[in-house]
Order: sequence, then structure tokens, then C-alpha cells
Amino acid sequence: MSEVTGRDSENVWASWSKYGDAGDTVAESFPNDPALTISLPELGEYFDRLAATSGASEKKSILAELLRKVDAQGARYVVKILIGELRIGLQEGLVESAIAKAFGRSVGAVRQANMFTGDIGAAALLARSDALDSAKMTLFHPFAFMLAQPEEDPQEIVASLGAEAIADDKYDGIRAQIHADGEQVRIYSRTLDNVTHRFPELESAALELDRSMILDGEIVAFSDRILPFAIIQTRLGRRKVSEALLRDAPVAFFAFDLLYLDGQALFELPLQERLARLRSVLSSSSKIRPSDQSLVRDANHIDELFDAARARANEGLVVKDPKSIYTPGRRGKSWLKYKKALATLDCVVTAAEYGHGKRRGVLSDYTFAVRRDAELVNIGKAYSGLTDAEIDQLTAHFKATTLSRYGPVHLVEPKVVLEIAFDRIQESSRHKSGYALRFPRIARIRDDKNVDQISTIDEVRRIYEGQLKREKGA
Repeated sequence: MSEVTGRDSENVWASWSKYGDAGDTVAESFPNDPALTISLPELGEYFDRLAATSGASEKKSILAELLRKVDAQGARYVVKILIGELRIGLQEGLVESAIAKAFGRSVGAVRQANMFTGDIGAAALLARSDALDSAKMTLFHPFAFMLAQPEEDPQEIVASLGAEAIADDKYDGIRAQIHADGEQVRIYSRTLDNVTHRFPELESAALELDRSMILDGEIVAFSDRILPFAIIQTRLGRRKVSEALLRDAPVAFFAFDLLYLDGQALFELPLQERLARLRSVLSSSSKIRPSDQSLVRDANHIDELFDAARARANEGLVVKDPKSIYTPGRRGKSWLKYKKALATLDCVVTAAEYGHGKRRGVLSDYTFAVRRDAELVNIGKAYSGLTDAEIDQLTAHFKATTLSRYGPVHLVEPKVVLEIAFDRIQESSRHKSGYALRFPRIARIRDDKNVDQISTIDEVRRIYEGQLKREKGA
């Protein structure tokens, strides 16, 4: 952007707090000149060139060439497309509701047709023609995953779901759907991307089942036990998985739902019936196996099951209503996620960044560090846990104590101490500390502590080593 517009990066980013969106921010640096146009095929060619080019400097040259051909609106959408932030404020559920209202159909029928066809446009055409009932479930069209709602109180979980609820281990892996028809297999990630090529052993295992099915579950680093998430990360971003990587980063798929079997969609069946069919299809010795599940007796039992899940190196539990149907893309109260923080660390904020959406005008995302001798070493980033009033207070403080600025990021004087909760620690080359916190969140501001009293890298290492011992059953 700087090369094309002649403005330095500080000026390019100056409008970030107004928009909280990279595309809208950079558009201010470009002219509103309708003579600067580019055709869709030409734009596609530029994207293909970018994808096929290796090396940052070469990519930068192609991108600069593209940006010289567009006006403000063109720059806005080139950036939004490239960084995956084409936010238009319209969720798919709203489109389904609009289609239902436009053609006088039920929202449920539209939603099911959209899920079965994997194409909201096709669902709209069926609704217009009063042919929603003709939509049939087809394989290899991924759909949104059903989600769990967090709940921190076991008593509330039992009150909501009752005894005999089903407790599933919450795995620390990659949520995935496996679609198989006996001849071919596709594995889809939570973002609905086809990731089959990254997990060839799961593809082979699904073919061996020789059934037409859709499984919902988690891909986990696994040999004879659950392995740390960092191991599975070595597969991400790989175009091809080598034999060495297959050996050093083994995986298994833990299935916790069966959504389609031999031509029949099972979404509307109660969970307990879906699980019965799942167990009839899978064995516990395969690369694709049923997840660990138990029936809940009471609130105390939930804590016992949680501890057992953690002993298996899993994150916690997802407790489910046995009578619940599967609702893609919805986060309702029939699935409740129960997690407890492994520990907390007192960390000092080293950088603050503008947020998105309603928080685009405040510094709400905080990078934090622990102490290694006289040095501060970053260990993570968090943006949840504080009230709006606390964020406003910290924004004023960080603006007043900014040492330098890089776009939306303010490097600040290390004075504010936060208590950070997290689920686990893993080794990381991204942070100078050599470690990263999984699912960090802010527990509270520690006004009673200064930077000399924050946690040390030795504390981090002790927690990490204790975690490894528990995971190995030592």
C-alpha cells in the first residue's frame, strides 16, 4: 500500500480506529476514479499469479501491480478478499429467513434444503418453485458444525440437561467432517475447507469402512494415547504429507456424531439414536473410532468425568442432551461445553491493538509477557474477560504510554499487569518465550502488582512439565 500510494505505513493505518477493517482503512488512500477498472477475469489471473508465486518480494511486486489498476472501491475489495475479511453483516441464517419470508415457506424447510444441497442459491430456487421437499441429502457438500455453549457450573449443566445427559470428551484437535461413499472420501475442516490431502491415513481408514456416511468429530494427534496439539500443527499448511511426517505426527479421528448413513439423513434423530448407530459402524481399534462418552449421574460426577478427561490429555467435556437433534451452525443449550482453567499467570502487557466491530475504536487486544531474568518475553495474546469500562480505561492508559506504533498495534510501556487464565501450555517458536498459552483469557487486572512481580519463565516451565507428566500418566 505504501509503495503504490506514496504514503508511509503510519498514514495508511491512520484510519484503522474509524473502521476496524483493513479494506475500508486502505481505501482512504486510493482515488475515487471510475476510470481505474479491472475485469473479473483479469482479477482472477492476478490472484492465480499470487497463489503460484513463492517469496514475499515477488508477491509484493504482483500485488503492487494489481493495486495500481484499481480505485478506492477496488482496493477495498482486493484487500478484503485476500485477507478473508469480506464482512457484509449478513449471516446465512438471515438469508434463509429472508428466503422463507419471500416465498411463504417455513424457515426449517429452507434450512434443511440449504444443508442438503450445500448451496443457498439452489435452496432459494427450490423455495420459489415450492419444491423444498425434493432436496435430498448429498455427500461431499460440507455444512456448518453444531456448536456447544460454554457453561462453568456443573450444577447448571445438570439443571439444564438432567441426569443421564451424555458427556463427551472435549478433544484438543481439529474439528472435522468425514464424508464417504465407499469409493471416495473427503475430509472437511471447521472452515469447510477440503483437507483430505493432509490426512491420508484417515482417508484410507474411511474407505475401509465401506459405508456411505457423514461423521462429525475431531482429528487428534494420537498414537497409543492423546498427544499434544502442537504435534498436529506440523501438518497444517502442508501441500503434501511425507512418510516422515506420517510417522512423527500420527493422528486418529474421534467421531462423536453420525449424521448420514447409507442414504438416510440422521439430523432429526435424537442424539442417543445417532450414537447407537455410530457405535454399530465403528470399532475402538481403528484410526476412526468413537469418542469417549459417559452418562452423567449428577454435578459431582461431571467433575469426576472432567478430571478423567484431563487425565486422558483432553481439554474437558461437552455435555449433551440425549434427545437433541443436530442443528448445523447453531450454538444452543442442548450442547454445553465445560472447561476449567489449568492455572493462571500474572503477565505484563507489552502491546495493545485496536479490536474489530464495536471495539474498533478501542485498544482491546493485548499481547503479554512473562519475565526471563531481566528480559520480558511474550507468551500470548488475549482479548476477552474485561468489561467495556475497563477496556476504555486501559485504552486511555495505553495511548498515553505508547512507545511506538505499527498500524493498529501500539507498543506500550510494560506497566499493566493482567492475570491470565488458560487451558494448557505448548511449546511455540512464534513467541520469544518459547511457549504459548492455549485459549488465554483475562481473569482480572492486577492493580496490586507491578512488572517486577509478574510470573517468570521458570513458573511457565514448571506448569508445562507438570502438564506433560499428567498427560503421560506419570
